[in-house]
Order: sequence, then C-alpha cells, then structure tokens
Amino acid sequence: MEQHPIEVILLRELAGHLSTPIFVVDPAGDLLFYNEPAEQLLGSRFDETGMMPFEEWSTVFTPPDRDGAPIAPDALPIAVQQRRPAQGDMWIRGLDGARRALTVTAIPLQGQWGDHLGAAAIFWEPR
Repeated sequence: MEQHPIEVILLRELAGHLSTPIFVVDPAGDLLFYNEPAEQLLGSRFDETGMMPFEEWSTVFTPPDRDGAPIAPDALPIAVQQRRPAQGDMWIRGLDGARRALTVTAIPLQGQWGDHLGAAAIFWEPR
C-alpha cells in the first residue's frame, strides 16, 4: 500500500469531519479520496470506488460545462497542472446516473518543504 505525505493524511482526516464535499488528487491528478458529503453528489461511496487514475475519474463523472459542452479532461486539473487555484461551474453525471450542477473551487496542495502534493476540490450544488 502506498504511503502518502503527512499533509495528505491530515487533509483526509480533516475531510472526514467536514460537512462540505471535498475531493483530493495526487500530483498526477489521480483520485486519492473523497469524503462522505461528496459521496452524495458523486453518486457512490468512496469505499465502493476507491482510488482512481485521472484518466478514469475524469471520464466516469462525465463533466460538461454549464452550456453542456464536454470539458476536456486536460482542462480539469488546473490546480494540479498549473498549481494555482481555480473555480468554476460544471455539471456531472454521478455514478448513480443523476445529473447535478456543481460549483467547484480547487486549490493546489503544497508540502512543508515546498513539494507539490496534488490538489483538493471543494464543491457544492448552487442554490
């Protein structure tokens, strides 16, 4: 089993206590985990999906933009690839088949020694 940096382990612990959905990826964009509130919006429990490579999760949730145009997978991980925060609106089709509008804020994660650890995305359904 892969050992994650302490910052990622602590973020996972914090995420377990948040009421806001959060999704965390590593520097390659691979899904490391998402919390229970995120399970409701993504349509599946993390225990059932587990970690996923970027190529899989970026197409499994089939994210189009607010106009219905597909979002290219390489446009999704701005916080990972460009190491800068990003925010936007999108639609996803969850693993339960439901289509949901989401507002997403993604932030890059940096380790205590300046190393790039990936990104976290906080998201919610706009009212």
